[in-house]
Amino acid sequence: MNSFKVLKENKQLIIFPILSGLSLLMIVGSFVLITLAGAGWDVSNVSKPNTFENYVVIFLFYIINYFVIVYFNTALIHCSTLYFKGEEVTVRKGLDFSFSHIAAIFSWALFAGTVGAILKIVQDNLGSLGKIITGIIGVVWSVATFFVVPIIAYENLGPIGAFKRSLQLMKEKWGESLAAGFSFGLIQFAGIILIAIPSFLIGAFIHPFIGIAIGVIGISLLFAVISATQSIFISAIYHNINGDPVELYNQQFIDNLFKKK
Repeated sequence: MNSFKVLKENKQLIIFPILSGLSLLMIVGSFVLITLAGAGWDVSNVSKPNTFENYVVIFLFYIINYFVIVYFNTALIHCSTLYFKGEEVTVRKGLDFSFSHIAAIFSWALFAGTVGAILKIVQDNLGSLGKIITGIIGVVWSVATFFVVPIIAYENLGPIGAFKRSLQLMKEKWGESLAAGFSFGLIQFAGIILIAIPSFLIGAFIHPFIGIAIGVIGISLLFAVISATQSIFISAIYHNINGDPVELYNQQFIDNLFKKK
């Protein structure tokens, strides 16, 4: 829960996932408009799946999305680092830091976008087997890239080097899998339930629009909080790995998150 404490003491950190989310919404909207415009505003003319043009669009979409996500996550992780060191934390410092690493961030986005596009092609063309394969690879990818953002921020490595370094930290330092000692997913699920129930009741007994509005705003803020606390957590354990322990995070607790298999 220390990540939530850090966020509580540095409420401005919530701005980064909010900016990321708004940017992604604009990107999705832009791609939808461009696609519809290219089809003469006729949905029936939109390119069918499994075409070269479709995969080019998906590839570009993945690159832009990865870039936006990593850009703001890098800013947040740097601000977390400043806080851990007792330095002043500002949104401007975080954004300036990300901008100074824009080439590395774009390189990673290009690499991750390529992987994502390849997995999409496999999933679309191998049926059920493709879905199973991409599902397994997706889980492995999530674990292997756990430390990629702080590595990009502080170790001056290219995308492949950052991937290998992150994988190395996961395999050599604390084992091959991330244990469920601190599950943000469960917290997020519980939060969704707590928001959905009153939103449904308000929509049913007062007005549907009000219920929907409360639900959308509430869940959006929940996602922003979970995203921010996850990045804070990753920043803290990354520093612990590299011999720069964060006082708020007990070393034994962090060690217990990574079990040697």
